[in-house]
Amino acid sequence: MITSDLEVKVKFLHGFSHRTRIQILEAIKHNEKTVSEIIQTVNASQSNISQHLACLKGCGMVVGRQEGKYIYYSLRNQKVRDLLTMFDEVLEEVEEDVACCKKEVE
Repeated sequence: MITSDLEVKVKFLHGFSHRTRIQILEAIKHNEKTVSEIIQTVNASQSNISQHLACLKGCGMVVGRQEGKYIYYSLRNQKVRDLLTMFDEVLEEVEEDVACCKKEVE
């Protein structure tokens, strides 16, 4: 893998590196939501959610669809949904090891 490919992969994985972004992804995993609906689900401020949505859009995981004055956010495609499901499946196998990890979570 050449360096630029590695950098792109790191940027993509960055989308999964924050609790709020994971909460957003899980909130829209099965159906699209407006920012207001995401705010209620995630229980965070509008500016915080907007910043994380911008990151997720920049990482290529989330898309927005304008309808009237609302923007509906959803996962980019089935592959992103499959990746979230795969994370859950792998986590089931390594959950005890992860729980013992000393690294602080944001």
